[in-house]
Amino acid sequence: MQWFKMDLHLHTPGSLDYADPHISYLDILHTAEARGLDIIAFTDHNSVGGYKAMMEEIEKLEFLVDLKRAEPEEEQRLTEYNRLLERILVLPGFEFTANFGFHVIGIFSPSTPINFIEHILLDLGVKQGALAKGDPISGSTTDVLEAYGAITRGGGICIAAHVNSNNGVMMLDKNWGGQTRIAYTQDTHLHSLEVTDLLKQGRRTTSRFFDGSKPEYPRRMHIIQGSDAHRLKAEDVRSNKNLGVGDRVTEVLLPEATFDALLDMFENNDFARTRPYRRSHDPYDHIQAARQEGPSIVQAFHEKMTRRNGHLYAVLTDICAMANTNGGTIYVGLSEDPKVEPAGIRSVAPQIEQLHSEVDNRITPKLDLEIDAQSTQGKTIIRILVPHGADPPYAIDENKFYVRDETEANLAVRDEIVQLILRNAGLPSAEQTEATEVSSDNSDGHIIPPKTGVEIVSTEKRQGKLYHTVRDLRNGNTVNNVTRQSARDLWRYAIIRHENETVSEQQLDWRDDIALVRKHKYRNYTRYDLAQKEDEGLRVYYGVTADGMSGKWQDFVEDED
Repeated sequence: MQWFKMDLHLHTPGSLDYADPHISYLDILHTAEARGLDIIAFTDHNSVGGYKAMMEEIEKLEFLVDLKRAEPEEEQRLTEYNRLLERILVLPGFEFTANFGFHVIGIFSPSTPINFIEHILLDLGVKQGALAKGDPISGSTTDVLEAYGAITRGGGICIAAHVNSNNGVMMLDKNWGGQTRIAYTQDTHLHSLEVTDLLKQGRRTTSRFFDGSKPEYPRRMHIIQGSDAHRLKAEDVRSNKNLGVGDRVTEVLLPEATFDALLDMFENNDFARTRPYRRSHDPYDHIQAARQEGPSIVQAFHEKMTRRNGHLYAVLTDICAMANTNGGTIYVGLSEDPKVEPAGIRSVAPQIEQLHSEVDNRITPKLDLEIDAQSTQGKTIIRILVPHGADPPYAIDENKFYVRDETEANLAVRDEIVQLILRNAGLPSAEQTEATEVSSDNSDGHIIPPKTGVEIVSTEKRQGKLYHTVRDLRNGNTVNNVTRQSARDLWRYAIIRHENETVSEQQLDWRDDIALVRKHKYRNYTRYDLAQKEDEGLRVYYGVTADGMSGKWQDFVEDED
């Protein structure tokens, strides 16, 4: 395995809006070589014309050489093509313009016939006469999801182009419902999202948005960057606009630089095999970057995994909890504090073997994990990749069921176990069905509830004791008969607030039927208690994080910023 530099979003003179129409395909390959690229893709607008023109030129040169009719300059061009194509993997592809102007990249193996790729474009609605034009405006009315399926069924790699900018499927410039954005970014046919802010850090970056920690976006996505070059060299690299070949590069860890290896990587659950390339900085340390993000519903850290003091059992509980929730990654041999030097793991191979044995013997049903050794800051640690379990509920020692709540693993209560069984059967709960219906139909301006936090649905007093029905907004589960004593962390906070105070509608500052009740700090996160007017009365959401606030709710976060 080694790191290869790739730029999978390059236009050529085969695109109508290319800025340097007189440059040659050899010029593009020479620039790619100079930038140290190992893998590139020609992705002209609604066309495979650029790649086709290059291959036709090479075939013509080969024909002349075979007939011994080639000029010295032509022989030299063919020699240079052969040298560069031996050095750089060049993949055919296109950037398709779907319905409403969304851009989707399809990339294929060099062994794929060009007319086969063109038939995919024809099936997607690109007119026969437009195939060679490379026009970004194709006139196609094909839906994004249909384009995803057509590319993957054709054996290609499907990438949503520059999702966080113009023509991206995050729809930042369109006031559409969240369900459409969820579908466009979580579809199973989609291999990766291309972003323009991969080198940035912080909770508001696109990669953090799709790391699997958001309840409504549970599928973690491979995130890459590409230059979207419409010229050889950038006008101004610092502006991050109008880039040239290799100005925005992704490094990818592969056994070899082939299309099949690249496709296998995108279909793999290992999200540490891609990283942004930094020309003037130290190599990207994805583990240190994970520590800077901190623990989450899909990420956990353990300094030790010894049996003594329960360290090994704590790792097992996180494995079980993540399999029952969204899956995730567990790092062993370092703390969550990025300022503390990693402790590391001695005798890594026996420790990995022990982990496999413990999981096989203690977690049921069978759970297939990927466990490997990784390096960070000169220390070796263990990484555990936990899948989103296909056969829940998973249990430790056959009777201990755990679920992941934000940064913690907790024993599941009865109603949560029922939800896991329904998930296994492919049946949504009544509460989840209702939430989906509300989220899908907000065309009338209805503001959907936040996606994190807790709501107290109802309260009943029995023999002097208060019993609450709690709706966990993170997963849509509704749990009955929760008391202050039996409640877990965030539920307890909500119950204490609910029992000790009454939220008065008259005392709140309302914005479109929503209001901020209070802000407070909890475990390095700012949390919000929020209120919403509904026809059936006042709803209060306790302990909401910024990650769960979208649409109008985001105004309260922006006020803080």
